[in-house]
Amino acid sequence: YILYGGKFTRALMVQMVMAEGDIEYELREIDIFSQQEQSPQYLAINPAGFVPAMEIPGGEVLFETHAINLYLVDHHRLTQLAPMVDEPGRGAFLSGLFFICDDFEPTLKRYFYPHRYVLHEADAPEMRRQSLALALDRLKIIDQRMQQKGPYYLGERYSLVDLVACYWAQDLMFDNSLDSLPALRHCLSLVRKRSAIAGLFDLMVTLNDEYAQLEATGKEPS
Repeated sequence: YILYGGKFTRALMVQMVMAEGDIEYELREIDIFSQQEQSPQYLAINPAGFVPAMEIPGGEVLFETHAINLYLVDHHRLTQLAPMVDEPGRGAFLSGLFFICDDFEPTLKRYFYPHRYVLHEADAPEMRRQSLALALDRLKIIDQRMQQKGPYYLGERYSLVDLVACYWAQDLMFDNSLDSLPALRHCLSLVRKRSAIAGLFDLMVTLNDEYAQLEATGKEPS
């Protein structure tokens, strides 16, 4: 596998799945600060112009983070990350994963890149504030299920839904943003202890601090 990723991209989420499955891969860094993902060379790999993308054996290129991860889970039968298609819980697993992908993440994108969604730059802070509030409200759906089923989305069974939800929870771990999501915070504490991915969550904390410093100086990617 060749994974096209780099700093401050969701390629780290794919790396977590690779680590959980003990899958070998080559990481090729794409610099989003210099908009390398829009270069002709990268667009020849992934015409969508997004990171991550992954070349699988045989040369086909996959893109969209959750599609890549679901491919890896199913292709390698990573039962520690998901019920297989003939197992109980598969439907609930897919509902949780696609809820995060289709409902939660687009809201979060408006939080991280508010200037893309407003006509006037002065409106960006309000767009960001409202988007964060809505994103946290959507996470309550995950939190409520964890409270009822717990400690994971599927009850006692850890899955990719927990990894993804905790990835974003870690990203939003500031200013007491997760105070209203106790079950998700508990799940995050469990997921961060998993030996395969603990180091990658530590790396995520470091990268978040680095990104915050860049953002403070107006150097974040556009």
